[in-house]
Amino acid sequence: MSDNQEPILVKEESVVGIPTPLLKLISWQWWLLVSINIFFLIGGQAASVLLGRFYYDQGGNSKWMATLVQTAAFPILYIPLLLLPSSSSSESSSEPSCSLKYVVLIYVLLGVIIAGDNMLYSVGLLYLSASTYSLICSTQLAFNAVFSYFINAQKFTALILNSVVLLSFSAALIALNDDADTPSGVSRSKYIVGFVCTLAASALYSLLLSLMQFSFEKILKRETFSVVLEMQIYTSLVATCVSVIGLFASGEWKTLHGEMVGYHKGQASYVLTLVGTAVTWQVCSVGVVGLIFLVTSLFSNVISTLSLAVTPLAALVVFRDKMSGVKIMAMLIALWGFASYVYQNYIDDLKVRKARKQAQAGRVIQAEVLV
Repeated sequence: MSDNQEPILVKEESVVGIPTPLLKLISWQWWLLVSINIFFLIGGQAASVLLGRFYYDQGGNSKWMATLVQTAAFPILYIPLLLLPSSSSSESSSEPSCSLKYVVLIYVLLGVIIAGDNMLYSVGLLYLSASTYSLICSTQLAFNAVFSYFINAQKFTALILNSVVLLSFSAALIALNDDADTPSGVSRSKYIVGFVCTLAASALYSLLLSLMQFSFEKILKRETFSVVLEMQIYTSLVATCVSVIGLFASGEWKTLHGEMVGYHKGQASYVLTLVGTAVTWQVCSVGVVGLIFLVTSLFSNVISTLSLAVTPLAALVVFRDKMSGVKIMAMLIALWGFASYVYQNYIDDLKVRKARKQAQAGRVIQAEVLV
């Protein structure tokens, strides 16, 4: 492993021991922020997937509406943004800030990618059970390892390669499985469409995470949490506009009233389901982008994969999804792949801690010599 490669868990520190603004945080403060974002990601993702499947099960059928609610609640993020103190980190940077036109271009590009990714996820969830959908989504970790290697100069160790192979094998098992718990009325051909869309969405999502990390580090160069919220707000605004255009261009907006009237749990439940889905997706998104900012895109995807391994168990309880032997095997293999990443993270963390101690000892010795 070369010294210029970035560990999964801890932001890279220079060899002379000069920390970045994030590394100036006391260890427990950094871990607290990471833990909060992990909770947001796992809880938000599990809840949003289950609510999305509930929407379809109870009579919802609009793919564009399911896409829209994944970003439509972005205005609530203005609350924490307004509560945050003004950023002063840019004053400590000797590099010029990114021009407005590049910032707008970044937000528009990422927003369009998010809208397309959300649409693929909506189609996948329409034709797959929540447990099958979540297991296929776990392949995003393998995709992200590849994208992080080429875009973010992320190391590609034997443990990561092992995890990529395991997660790929897990997805292959799901693809070959004769899924007996597909939603009612879903044919084998539609199941294949759902599988392909979910797999493509996982790849696109992984690319999105790597592009976000690249934007933070190489273009925006502003190390404050307000940057995380601003990116989430404005990319979600673009994605929401794209989804609204798609909703009207497809003509699905004409069916929404009848969909609400015919919703099995009633009109109030219809509205609450969509609102709840919108809010939980935003909670999940804050966790995702927060972990990219605090750690790396790869670690963010690791935690997202852990959530996707937990979601099938929640679907088993909520929707009585059937867990066949093939599904159980696929989930165990995915967890094994996740464990490989966690162990790699543990190794990298030990090396960074050792480097910190050596740098601190060097500074102490240098100070004693000067005295």
